[in-house]
Amino acid sequence: MKILFLHGWHSVPGGVKPSFLAAQGHEVINPALDDDDFDQAVRIAQGEYDRHRPDVIVGSSRGGAVAMNLDAGPTPLVLLCPAWKRWGKARTVKPGTTILHAEADDVIPITDSRELIQASGLPESALRIVGTDHRLADPEPQGAMLEACEAAGRG
Repeated sequence: MKILFLHGWHSVPGGVKPSFLAAQGHEVINPALDDDDFDQAVRIAQGEYDRHRPDVIVGSSRGGAVAMNLDAGPTPLVLLCPAWKRWGKARTVKPGTTILHAEADDVIPITDSRELIQASGLPESALRIVGTDHRLADPEPQGAMLEACEAAGRG
């Protein structure tokens, strides 16, 4: 499966989560996103989306906000603690989106994800509570991310 992975603010390509997905046999497109210019980050991500036409888009924190602002048609989203209130204009997500968030996230409150689910008209089951912190880099959230990507990619 082809996955476009959009990293968070002050993060870099090749981190723990995209490397984990690649190690599971998936093709991971993991561009460097501009940390200072959100619109430029969206343009970079849009270019990669248009070029590669991935099966799933994963956005982590600020990368989740980038993912929400892409013109990506029906391509499913898997958002990890999305920072949608801080960046971008999108205030809802498309049907079929899955959000993973840690209850104890001290960077992006889980209430933001609950609000996003409700505003988007998604079922509560679209929000999966996993992990112990904002990074979601432990085995449990990594496994949940992989499961969400594979389920979304199957459609």
